[in-house]
Amino acid sequence: MPMENGARFTVLLLAAATAAGAQVLERRVAALLDEPAARRASWGIHVVRLADGAVLYSRNAGVPMTPASNTKLVSTALALERLGADYRFVTRVLADAAPDAEGRVRGALRLVGGGDPTLSGRAVPYDRDAKEGDALGPLRELAGQVAARGVRVVEGGVIGDATRWPWAPYPAGWAIGDMTWEYGAPVSALTVNDNSLELVVRSGPRAGDPAAIEFRPPVEYFTVFNLLRTPEGGERRIVVQRAPGSRVLEIRGVAPPGAAVVQSIAVDEPARFAAELFAQLLRERGIEVRGPVRAATRIEGTAWQEPQGVELARRESPPLVELLRIINKVSQNLHAEMMLRETAHVVRGEGSARAGVEEMASLLKAAGADEAEFDLEDGSGLSRRGLLSPQSLTALLRYMDRSGRGELFRSLLPVAGQDGTLAGRFRGLAEAAAVRAKTGSLSHVAALSGYAGEDPSRRVVFSIIANGFTAPPAEIRALIDKMAIAILKETRR
Repeated sequence: MPMENGARFTVLLLAAATAAGAQVLERRVAALLDEPAARRASWGIHVVRLADGAVLYSRNAGVPMTPASNTKLVSTALALERLGADYRFVTRVLADAAPDAEGRVRGALRLVGGGDPTLSGRAVPYDRDAKEGDALGPLRELAGQVAARGVRVVEGGVIGDATRWPWAPYPAGWAIGDMTWEYGAPVSALTVNDNSLELVVRSGPRAGDPAAIEFRPPVEYFTVFNLLRTPEGGERRIVVQRAPGSRVLEIRGVAPPGAAVVQSIAVDEPARFAAELFAQLLRERGIEVRGPVRAATRIEGTAWQEPQGVELARRESPPLVELLRIINKVSQNLHAEMMLRETAHVVRGEGSARAGVEEMASLLKAAGADEAEFDLEDGSGLSRRGLLSPQSLTALLRYMDRSGRGELFRSLLPVAGQDGTLAGRFRGLAEAAAVRAKTGSLSHVAALSGYAGEDPSRRVVFSIIANGFTAPPAEIRALIDKMAIAILKETRR
């Protein structure tokens, strides 16, 4: 049927308004890209209106770029789609047989990792003002359950079982220097305290005094060579080094009396680390632990067999959606990798990074992204080899908006100027709260992708990626924020 004159006029009016708005946005972005800092970077930008898919701005939108933590948009969307918002992770303590009348367990206790990232003191649900709780609280709970079952002696030691996923702790493209620190901690199905220890180094109270070393939580895991000196002068230079895969820390440098430094150091064997902590907590409960403390892992390509035995303790995680919110709000790398592997485990029966990356590719293609525009290596974006175009990201964001989980997914992202990794940005711009977006940051990489606009009928999705810049990162981030505000203004025209 021919279009009625009124309807035709409305369509023409909308098209004219879109064209006019796009021209304004084009001018605003062009002015920002003409700034000296911006000229020292490669930019990819894509802005699309959700209601009708109209492209409001495009620059190198189909060029694959290093997305950094914008990758988490894909891995968290995948977990939400495949596992569901209410999915929960389970950690168990198993024995070959129940304790005898004297409370003796003849074999080992097996602490079975189920991929739960919440075995720590982190507050769940996400609260920007929450303080860290007891890092060993969840393990204490499990140890308490074991004691409540009447266990008094464990004759076969403790096994930290991380066999649910293959042992492949570092995805392709991670830098070797990242592996020393908490943000590059190894990926394991049995993870406690984000597979890290907090190291506190305090120089002596007077010149010539030795430095004090403290670990949180308190556990004997690392060997420390303390070479830090406390001189008379005011110079402060404290260096903490650990070779990847090593349990030896070297602390050197100089610091004035009373100076301190805090570093979060990754552990090298998460399953054994968890087992050692659990054995320590059992002993604190008065349970005698005899025999070795060890880890159980499996190599990729070998079949997984679910551990069997008498269940002495169990802990379920909070619902998945709350864990995804933490990942995107604070950009937690390890948790993103854990979500990717668990999704692959549930969907394919093989919780490997490779299987997870293939699932991410499947989701992106279902969203309408061109497979020539992405090539991912991990779920966190810490890999320097991952590539993703701005156009692929806006396709994913539009797909999630149409999935029936649009508002839920949008709620997982940082609110500009208010929380998460955007809490310190967009300062003084109250209107910025209508921007919800995921940040991304690596050396010479900055990104911001998400949703702009409160009115669903006028809301847009956008992706801004800067690669290869030589300007200070703070200047690039400030330009990105100004672009996001320019985009937001287009939703209010």
